[in-house]
Amino acid sequence: MRSGTEIAGRWLAVLRMYTGIFWLIHGIPKWMPGAPFVARFGETTQKLAAGSTGAYHSYLVSVVLPNASLFGNLLRAGEVLVGISLLFGLLTRMGALGGMFLALNYMLAKNAMGSIDTYASLDAAAFVLSFMHLVLPSGYVWGLDRALRRRRR
Repeated sequence: MRSGTEIAGRWLAVLRMYTGIFWLIHGIPKWMPGAPFVARFGETTQKLAAGSTGAYHSYLVSVVLPNASLFGNLLRAGEVLVGISLLFGLLTRMGALGGMFLALNYMLAKNAMGSIDTYASLDAAAFVLSFMHLVLPSGYVWGLDRALRRRRR
């Protein structure tokens, strides 16, 4: 019979893989031939900046918009790298931090932090799921982090 810890570890691994697939589902289509993501990133960011306020608005206008192509490519690469990291349990905590960073920026760009609806959004769910993999050892069951840990010893 399996111990409760072993069963919990397996469920954490399933949740980690689901979170990785979530990020890949959002990131991979942005790389498809003919996908207009990077081309439209500046336009989308302008719309988001129009609805944002404060320091994040200034950041969008003065840093992101002038470098829209760069940030569009960083965003889609980030989503795919976070997805791969979490799916395979490879550098899981780093991938989780990346997922939290992306999700937080999505919420800030939408100026949604003051709205109760934000906490029921996909962005908030992505943040919470990623946070769980930062604080829990989910990369050590069915993940490459276990092999990396053994190798370092």
